[in-house]
Amino acid sequence: MERRQPLLHRIGEAGAKFGTKPPRSKRVRLAIQLGIAVLVFGFLVLTVVDQWAEIQDKGVHFHVLWLIPAFVILPIFYALNAVGWDLILRFLGYKLGAGRAQVAWGQPLLARYVPGSVLYVLGRVLLSERAGVPRRLTVASIVYEQALQATSAIVVAAYFLIVHPDLQGQPLRWGILLLIPLLIVLLHPRVFGPLANRVLRAFGREPLPEVMSLGGVIAVMAFYVLNWGVIAVGIYCVARSVSSIPPSQIFVAGAAQAFGYVAALATLVAPAGLGIRDAAFAWSFKVAAPGESFAVASLIAIVVRGVQTVVEVLYVGIVTALGRREGWSIHTGVIHASPEEEEAAKEEGASLARTSRPAN
Repeated sequence: MERRQPLLHRIGEAGAKFGTKPPRSKRVRLAIQLGIAVLVFGFLVLTVVDQWAEIQDKGVHFHVLWLIPAFVILPIFYALNAVGWDLILRFLGYKLGAGRAQVAWGQPLLARYVPGSVLYVLGRVLLSERAGVPRRLTVASIVYEQALQATSAIVVAAYFLIVHPDLQGQPLRWGILLLIPLLIVLLHPRVFGPLANRVLRAFGREPLPEVMSLGGVIAVMAFYVLNWGVIAVGIYCVARSVSSIPPSQIFVAGAAQAFGYVAALATLVAPAGLGIRDAAFAWSFKVAAPGESFAVASLIAIVVRGVQTVVEVLYVGIVTALGRREGWSIHTGVIHASPEEEEAAKEEGASLARTSRPAN
């Protein structure tokens, strides 16, 4: 009689297979994405509609020309995120290359909007494998990426949260300062390696092939902190297109975006942080809005989300074209594909599930 695998092993096995097959129906894929979008903006849109009179009183003036620098700066933020991931791979012992890093990081980007973001990870794993990067190492790099981006976001948002007027009188707000050294300690190779391997063994997965040095962790985290400065300028330009926000509030724009990222990552509710991230941004950015109006901040959050979505589509289009020109592209289940492309994605997903099973 065949011995039954432990529960955690079976969970790990199911996790390795889950999400490798996107919905075949284009209508189902579209319905999922539209349904999420409706839920996302419902709260913020209702806030704007309900308080439109207040928004008008606060002096909202649309200046479309401010969107021009935003559309120049924001794609740089995404491109630098791909560079940051490539740096992580280099510290783990693999050199993907600047061009292929842009394709592998950027082409599956829109798959984050599929619930669970499994297809996003899958796309990066498969594309990286074509460049010779082992799948387990790619997954490890993504874990590092999320942890380092979260830590850098906390660094950027820490001072802002401490001085936020809504949190004055709350001594627990100082606790965010403890998270920074704690996360750095957790990412130390002598801590992160054994801890991650213990979790992987519990789920029947193989241990990590490599871990980053402490110097590499700090270097990449510093890089991400600087990149939050890049998006701060882009987000400020978007906000300036809606209302007269003084240049002194650029830091607030970056800190609000960083706080929204942490909030979305902590909740793990909505794909790509939809809704959670926007509401957190609106709450944070209201200190820079005229009259500290949450309604104005909500309107800015909606415009920011719209601009970022357009920028993401443009960025994905560029890197996808680059990948296809080099014969190095993959279907992620978000963009409509032909039946042949869908079948190819299905076969690649099945291959990933087979090869990621634990050794006997």
